[in-house]
Amino acid sequence: MPLRPINAGELPAETTALARALIGYVLVHKSTEGTIAGRIVETEAYPPGDPAGHHFRGRTQRNASLFLPAHHAYVYHIYGTSYCFNLSSEDDGTGGGVLVRALEPMTGVARMQAKRGTDVVADLCRGPGRLCRALGIDKQFDGITLFGGERLWLAAPDRAPGRIGASRRIGVTRAASRLLRYYERGNAFISGPRSLSPA
Repeated sequence: MPLRPINAGELPAETTALARALIGYVLVHKSTEGTIAGRIVETEAYPPGDPAGHHFRGRTQRNASLFLPAHHAYVYHIYGTSYCFNLSSEDDGTGGGVLVRALEPMTGVARMQAKRGTDVVADLCRGPGRLCRALGIDKQFDGITLFGGERLWLAAPDRAPGRIGASRRIGVTRAASRLLRYYERGNAFISGPRSLSPA
């Protein structure tokens, strides 16, 4: 089934709504090496005013992409070794973001395995750092729009998502009890402890 690039109007422009809506959409990286794609199965919302969000203390050079209109990429480096991929999620000038935590590999699996150095398909995109490495996402994509079908873009779901669960977010200490992590129930490719993701 061909991957169909979507238009901005197909996704909401509010953080928690976007985090839920993204489940089932496809993240695509198209390069000279070919196309790599994975179905989004886990996200986390960081709405305006959230003390756990990178935008909480205001706009800086590092987090400026979170203040762009909804659906721009925000890519940042973590632990000095990995990148994390997010989407801006509010109106222009308002900070908010959605972290994409896990993908179900779809296209270019062999290239993902080479980039990750593992043959275990279930582990290729399980977690934000792993998925960025598998898809070749780095800081060069920070600030781009996720529409248009060029290098990095969003495609329409290949099938309807299953039931969506919600839990506390992973690895945050501020506002840690907020149920702002969304995942497709029963999906084998989600990250984190299984106790957070009942089927």
